[in-house]
Amino acid sequence: MSENGHKIIDIPESLTVRELAARIEVSPIEVIKSLMASGVMANINQQIDFDTAAIVMEEFGFEAKPILPPEIEEGDEEAAIPYWRRLIEDEDPEALTNRPPVVTMLGHVDHGKTTLLDVIREANVAEGEAGGITQHIAAYQIVHDDQRITFLDTPGHEAFTAMRARGAQGADIAVLVVAADDGVMPQTREALAHARAARVPILVALNKMDRTSANPDRVKQELADVGLMPDDWEGETMVVPVSAKMREGIEDLLEAIVLVSDATEIMANPTGQVLGTVIDAELDRSKGVVATLLVQNGTLRVGDVVILGTTYGRVRAMFDFQGNAIEEALPSTPVSVLGLSDVPMAGELFTITESERQARAILEERKSRQQEERKGPKVLSLDQVFEAFQAGKTQELRLVIKADVQGSLEPITSSLEELSAGDIQVNVLHRATGNISENDVMLAAASDGIVIGFNVVADQAARRAADAEGVDIRLYDIIYRLTEDIEKALKGMLEPETHVIELGRAEVRATFRIRKVGIVAGCMVLEGELRRNSKVRVVREGEVVFDGPMASLKHEQEDVREIREGFECGVGLKGFDSFEIGDSLECYTEETKAVE
Repeated sequence: MSENGHKIIDIPESLTVRELAARIEVSPIEVIKSLMASGVMANINQQIDFDTAAIVMEEFGFEAKPILPPEIEEGDEEAAIPYWRRLIEDEDPEALTNRPPVVTMLGHVDHGKTTLLDVIREANVAEGEAGGITQHIAAYQIVHDDQRITFLDTPGHEAFTAMRARGAQGADIAVLVVAADDGVMPQTREALAHARAARVPILVALNKMDRTSANPDRVKQELADVGLMPDDWEGETMVVPVSAKMREGIEDLLEAIVLVSDATEIMANPTGQVLGTVIDAELDRSKGVVATLLVQNGTLRVGDVVILGTTYGRVRAMFDFQGNAIEEALPSTPVSVLGLSDVPMAGELFTITESERQARAILEERKSRQQEERKGPKVLSLDQVFEAFQAGKTQELRLVIKADVQGSLEPITSSLEELSAGDIQVNVLHRATGNISENDVMLAAASDGIVIGFNVVADQAARRAADAEGVDIRLYDIIYRLTEDIEKALKGMLEPETHVIELGRAEVRATFRIRKVGIVAGCMVLEGELRRNSKVRVVREGEVVFDGPMASLKHEQEDVREIREGFECGVGLKGFDSFEIGDSLECYTEETKAVE
């Protein structure tokens, strides 16, 4: 209770009229009437800000208390610290100086990220140097009002998240590119989820403002609906109108980046420990291994012995983004280096050692440690959440939620966000409709999260990524079982889980009617193997149309126990014969594993 006797209720910085009505347990009609009395016209699904909600709540005898954003929740202080700040924790504060911000472009595939990057590079590289760009590397620097800005020329949250999944984070600022004539799309929401999970400042470039169909006010409303309240609507997100095609608004965008950078105070120690991230790498026939590195602390020099993941080498030559040979690279400088023994993975952290002998010793230790880590899961499974909390390893359960339709997604998300057990909080990193993809798995891997699916399947790329990264994917077809499992996990009461073991996948190439048997599918095994007495999912256009036991498995008219990749077979299923050419048959078994 507050001092005036009102009941205190926590609410976010923005929420819909429906959500506000549910929190104070009154009819949405009553809330709409109250808003109208205050001069605010809003429908049941419209977002209202904290101040407006607080006024309405006071009329109904409640007091609003703001919910702190995830990055500053109690018990999550370490995750709230930007990645680059953690890099320089051990540096002498007096030796720290400002460094150029590193910027990445995220957003929907057709909204102009690459075009915007190209225009910025061509227009703002220091005079006399733009024509000297002789190669395309994965990052470059521009100069704006005597201040350098580094751009990662690898648009797309896939690359951004791959870095986080390996413990790194190349960017300091994320620019979310949204087309003014298209608005917030599913991939825009996905990119936003990745940027928020990375806890970097976000600003919006409202692109394609030159088009006659551009509707910036509608797009700003959509941005507000996903929690990005524009600054000209008294919010905190800078939204900059631009047109990459007409080269308009570019200076305003760069100015906004500089303002965000100044407010964040991005720093490094040029004389300190050399640390950075691998942005890109390839094997060139004439040059050998060529890697694009982003120096984030210290100064990298020709002759240094660098160690990157499980790769090392002595820097034989170093080039800036224009192909000019240089001897040293300061913080926030992207460079191409020659001399590595093998191609490192994008997103690997790098540092330097005193000698190649020391580098080899460190590599041996790392490889040995990786072999040990492969014996157990890299990321927490749902079974281990409560145990990890008791050991002080986590304060929240991070979830990526996918559902078949929006009508299922909303109640599932709301139910899960309301669950808690003691100090463990549920944090929904991303939610969307559609089958589980590799991107969903990589987001969970980068955030130590778990993927939850309702009435959806995980595609083959997602399953492979989950196996490689150790991500727990949970699939459900009944909502109460989903919420019940999460609640039990938070309370340490989860019962033994049935694990699905994927065996293989085949494609239906033909169908045959066999007397006394029925319809049999003639298939080609594309991956793994099919086994008799296993279970089979029939997937058609991304949807599961049948899930049940296999009845028969034949190869050239003979019953077989199993059939491997590359061979043809005939498959019969118990209770299903409506095969169509092109159907995918996914073979699997189940085993029950007790919680350790």
